[in-house]
Amino acid sequence: MSSYVIIIERAEDGGFGAWCPDLPGCVALADSYDETVVEMQKAIAFHLRGMRANGEPVPPPSAIGATTVDAA
Repeated sequence: MSSYVIIIERAEDGGFGAWCPDLPGCVALADSYDETVVEMQKAIAFHLRGMRANGEPVPPPSAIGATTVDAA
């Protein structure tokens, strides 16, 4: 099982959006942070199934983590 890093951003409307740097075009939207994580898990599984069905190589995860930092 592979673990892909996702980036979650807050939208102007208060919802959340997520994307995966290793899987261009793989995105998810939801009303809460936790829902966004769940939706992104589903989106990644769907995206990878599609890649395999199309005979495309599945990229290994290249990002190993993400964190937040306070701006100076």
